[in-house]
Amino acid sequence: MRYHSYLNSAKKIIESNRGDVPFSLFLKKYFAANKKYGSKDRKQIATLCYNFYRLGKALPDISIEEKIITGTFLCEQVGNDFLAFHKPEWNDLIAKPLDEKIAFIDFDIKKVFPWINELSDGIDLHSFSSSFFYQPDLFLRIRPGKKDVVIKKLEDAGLAFNMPDEDCIALHNATKLDTIIELDKEAVVQDSNSQKVLDVLKKKNLAGINETLTVWDCCAASGGKSILACDILNGELELTVSDIRQNILSNLEKRFLLAGMKKYKSLIADLSNALEKPISNSQFQIIICDAPCTGSGTWSRTPEQLYFFKEEMIADYAEKQKRIVTNVIPQLQKGGMFIYITCSVFKKENEEIVNFIKEQFHLHQLQMELLKGYDKKADSMFVAVFKS
Repeated sequence: MRYHSYLNSAKKIIESNRGDVPFSLFLKKYFAANKKYGSKDRKQIATLCYNFYRLGKALPDISIEEKIITGTFLCEQVGNDFLAFHKPEWNDLIAKPLDEKIAFIDFDIKKVFPWINELSDGIDLHSFSSSFFYQPDLFLRIRPGKKDVVIKKLEDAGLAFNMPDEDCIALHNATKLDTIIELDKEAVVQDSNSQKVLDVLKKKNLAGINETLTVWDCCAASGGKSILACDILNGELELTVSDIRQNILSNLEKRFLLAGMKKYKSLIADLSNALEKPISNSQFQIIICDAPCTGSGTWSRTPEQLYFFKEEMIADYAEKQKRIVTNVIPQLQKGGMFIYITCSVFKKENEEIVNFIKEQFHLHQLQMELLKGYDKKADSMFVAVFKS
């Protein structure tokens, strides 16, 4: 039967995946090498695999097949032929709320994410663990002056959306936008909490800074925070971006071109090692440090990372973060602002790095906040702001 085949194919993929590349890329390569699967088959098998990974560290002693079926029951909200074939009594209950389904099969949701003692303050473990069974929304940040045109384009395309904030749009995660709006020019794909991490810049005088600002986005990645800073500051900034990877900076360059950002400096820098020379001839008034981290606040988007994660990696990332801030903060101008950001929920990467910064560099803490996303179908982010 087809549903036996789907189960066996998903099991084979899971057994062959080592977690060393994003699962979406692994699947793409797997299906490219195994062309017998049609588009409907690929979609069904991929969904089964993701349902397996959404169980995280729970149920380590049952078979892969049983975990796939269990994950499907907990993750899906609409009855489906796969579950009707393998567990018809579960399929009859699939529309029930998650907590009722968990109780029905006596599933211990605390085992999904077992590192409770490592969590940042204020996180509700049950709600956080429950969030892994839902795919987060796709969020857009509307760029200045583009709200009317973006909303009209979405409405004309017949897309369902809501606006959790004034310039933030939430859509179904699978929404295809490439042919509907001009991405990066009219709106940026950016998680709702990621849109909030630079809110302090909206209070420009908070740090005693005026006029055009010198800004260094030191771990720039694809440049989303830089575009956000540019929009908040109305383009009144002298921007420097750096990252350890040339290919990432090349992608950033393409995004900046679409976003209309042409005046900036770009360089490759491994900030986990001591700098051989200053990044700039003068220090920066604002440094944005979106530090490399476990990404644990985003794992509901990439549940395979939860499945393969090892606890010792928390300390490894924390040590790297300490090296980065140690090398970066001396580039901050007196009276300047240092913004530390992670998408982690671990206190070693969040509150403990804040304490390290205060103790080692005697910066004044202006803000520290965990932006919870697990109850909003969004990512969880951490942001701390300091003044030198």
